[in-house]
Parts: sequence; structure tokens; C-alpha cells
Amino acid sequence: MANRHLSRSIAMQSLFEWDFYHVKGEEKDLHVILERNVEEFAPGLEDGAFAEKLGRGYLDHSEEIDDIITKAAPEWPILQIAPVDRNVLRIGLFELLFGERKEVPPKVAINEAIELAKSFGGDSSGRFVNGVLGTVYRELGEPGKDDTGKKRYELDLDKLPKEELGGAVVFRRDGKKIMFALVHDVFGRWTFSKGHLEIGEDIATGTMREIREELGVVDLELVKQIGDNEYIALDPETGPTRRHVSYFLAETKDRELKLESSGGLDDAQWFTLDDVRELKMYDDIKPILDRAVEELKIKG
Repeated sequence: MANRHLSRSIAMQSLFEWDFYHVKGEEKDLHVILERNVEEFAPGLEDGAFAEKLGRGYLDHSEEIDDIITKAAPEWPILQIAPVDRNVLRIGLFELLFGERKEVPPKVAINEAIELAKSFGGDSSGRFVNGVLGTVYRELGEPGKDDTGKKRYELDLDKLPKEELGGAVVFRRDGKKIMFALVHDVFGRWTFSKGHLEIGEDIATGTMREIREELGVVDLELVKQIGDNEYIALDPETGPTRRHVSYFLAETKDRELKLESSGGLDDAQWFTLDDVRELKMYDDIKPILDRAVEELKIKG
């Protein structure tokens, strides 16, 4: 067994033991558990520090990671998830979100988590872990997609599968103020509502359907197409995929937002333009907001 895979196995078993006592309200020192398990199951392990890194890494980011698990699998309260599956997900998400991608590419982290689940969990554990990690990636794309590392551009973009999505900067008038509707994702970013087009749908029709479904608005009018962007998403099943999003400016008179249940989103709110400027957003949608604002100035 490769050192890294063995280290992940030890980290998972150690977290499992720590979690067992933690749920009961008894605190155990994870470092002590890790040391004991390395000595018992892998004496002489060359990369024992990696197991420690995974275990301690989860503890350092436990609140964020558990929050993502809860939102990516909303039908499963975290304490109702099988203990093996729960702790495999914790290790997998730590590597995906906080690990060194040059050392452990995202797809490797996902595959390793699935293998751990199959080895230590039940018959459906591999599918469950794949589904939760896959939800995060299919909904949001690869974390750190704004990075400009050299490796990303070694991909032959013309050969990648391409998906078409429609999105909108949705606004409403509140007296003299203009309010913008944004959705919040499990990585802590605010963005504009978007979704996949169905087979045979034109961009305008598909965008109208997606925005109405995701935001729960009925009264919606597409004012004008204002731009687009494209990014590379990593799907654990199909690999790198080009996602092309066409954005519209859209107006609604509805005041209430009812976010569609989604593993990748956890909130939807109205904001003034000044508030929007202060939000944590993806860099590639800021120009879309600027175009929407310019268009609204023209419309008056």
C-alpha cells in the first residue's frame, strides 16, 4: 500500500476514534491517537507526518468543513451520517479545499476518499461519498478556479466537453433604490443565480426557467443580454469541463426570494449596490455586475 494511501487510512481511523468520543462529550487528544495508530498499523511509516497533517488539518477547519457537508447533503444531518462516511468526507474535503493541489490534484483527493469509503464503510459508502464531493464540484466548479497556475493552461480547451448555462443579474426597484438578488455558495462567496440549459432550450428560455426555479420568483423579465464568462469545472466523473455562462439583466417585482434546495447554495438575499460592492465575490462576475450597473444608468 502506498505511503499516502496508508496515511489517509490511519488518519481516517484516528478521526473515527476521536469522533466517537467527541460525540459522547468526551474529549480525546487526536495527536495521541494518531501516534498510537501509526505505531500499531504502520511501524516505520515514512510519511507519518501526512496522517498528522490530515487529522490536524480537519480540526483546524472543522466548522467550515462540517458546514459544507451539511449543505452538500441537506437530507442527512451530520450526526446521522455513518461515522466512517462522515470522517472520510472530512478528510476528502480538507484535501480538496485546504490541501496542496500541486501535491494532491482534486481528482486524486476525490478518488482516494471514495476508496477509503469502499474499504472501511458499507455497501453504499463509496456512492455516498462520491455524491457529496461530486455535488460540491458540479454545483460550483473547482475551488480556486480564479487561480492562474501554469498547469490549468496546459489543458487543450478545444477538446474539453462544453456545458451551456444561463445566468442573470436580477434586480427590483424599491422606490428610488435598486436592489440586486444574489445567492451564497458553500465556499462563502456571493454570486448571481445561474443554471444549466436543458436540451433544446434557447438561452433566454432556459435562463428564465432556471432563475425562476432557483430564486422562487414568478414575475421576471429579461431586459438585455449583458455578457458572458467561461471557466473550467472539475467533475469527478467526467473530468475537466468548460462551462460557458451567458448573463442577462433581469427585472422582477417580487420582493421575496425562496432559494431552491441545492447542495451548492445556502442563501439568497437582496442587496443595495453599495452592499454588493462589499461582498466576497468571484472575480469573474464583477465585470458582469459593472455592465448591469451601466445598463441601468442608461435605462434611468
